[in-house]
Amino acid sequence: MKMQKSRKRKQLGIDGHSKTPKITTEEPYPSHHRPTPDECRSVRDELLALHGFPAEFLKYRHQRLIKTEPTIDAKSEPLDNNYDDGEESVLDGLVKTVLSQNTTELNSQKAFASLKSAFPTWEDVLAAESKNLENAIRCGGLAPRKASCIKNVLRCLHERKGKLCFEYLRDLSIDEIKAELSNFKGVGPKTVACVLMFNLQQDDFPVDTHVFEIARAIGWVPATADRNKTYLHLNRRIPNKLKFDLNCLLYTHGKLCRKCTMKGSSQQKSARNDDSCPLCTYCKNSSVNKIQ
Repeated sequence: MKMQKSRKRKQLGIDGHSKTPKITTEEPYPSHHRPTPDECRSVRDELLALHGFPAEFLKYRHQRLIKTEPTIDAKSEPLDNNYDDGEESVLDGLVKTVLSQNTTELNSQKAFASLKSAFPTWEDVLAAESKNLENAIRCGGLAPRKASCIKNVLRCLHERKGKLCFEYLRDLSIDEIKAELSNFKGVGPKTVACVLMFNLQQDDFPVDTHVFEIARAIGWVPATADRNKTYLHLNRRIPNKLKFDLNCLLYTHGKLCRKCTMKGSSQQKSARNDDSCPLCTYCKNSSVNKIQ
């Protein structure tokens, strides 16, 4: 059995002699005991009651349910009229995450649609002139930087595997996936975490700006925490079975609640009344500034 597993790992290019960076899993705040499992569950329930489950993440939630509950028939699940149950490739998911950086959700969606319209296959993207690729994704902002990242990922992936496909990641553990993706320049921890959670149905907890701001505001991490340490801490503290729903709900809440984050559009912030945030009650236990 061990010999077969070793042979499979070698075929995937992740044998013990690779130059893969060491994965850091050390707890950055061992004496900071929040959030507790009960607190995570309570916040999940309160945000779910306030927002309902975000429609944009329904297809990913459905895919996770099918994976964890194999007896469930996917076709028997009632779907919303706007529900897209198609499973995107891991490469699609990674590029979508790259395009979502430092822009609005709407603009990143437009950029991805424009990219796929201009270049039907990833081979077309790899062969394209950088300027043409930049023009295709310009509506998403930071086009030169994102185009460079995408081209680099595709070039390196083709050199390493001989084809433009990340589906082999499905056979790896979480730590192996993190180590593998860290070999690609421009692919940071947040992108890796999003691919893990959304496309590979793994229990991980991405920390974007919204999640980071809320975690600090309600004292789930110390006031001095940065995003990377927040990611490490929350992944240790939040129960695996709550990570997906809680992450989607915190992200959605961060876009809508003017009390929990200074980010987001003014139109989104004005969508909620000042007394509508259920997370204000958690600030009394917070060691950082309370939500005003």
